[in-house]
Amino acid sequence: MKRQEPRSIAQIVGDFMQQESMDAASQQLRACAMWPHIVGPGIDALTTRRWVKDGVITVHISSASLRNELQMQRSAIVARINDAMGSDVIKDIQVR
Repeated sequence: MKRQEPRSIAQIVGDFMQQESMDAASQQLRACAMWPHIVGPGIDALTTRRWVKDGVITVHISSASLRNELQMQRSAIVARINDAMGSDVIKDIQVR
C-alpha cells in the first residue's frame, strides 16, 4: 500500500459520499428537512408526515382546504426550496 499525504476527515467523508453517490440523497434529505422553514410553522403544524424519494417530496396534510392550496402553489414551493438549496434538488411535491 502506497503512503499518501495526510487528509482531513471531512475530505475522506466527502470522497466517500461522492463515490457512493450519496451526495444527491443527502441533499434531498436536507431539502426535505427545510420544509418547516419554507412553509412556516402554521402549515408545518398541520403536516403529519413527509418524506422524499427520487427528488419528490411527499407530504400528508390534515386539512383538506390547505391541501388544495398547497397543490396550487407547489411549483412556487419547489422553487423556494431549490433556491434555498442552491441547486435543483427537488422536482415536485405531492400533497396527500
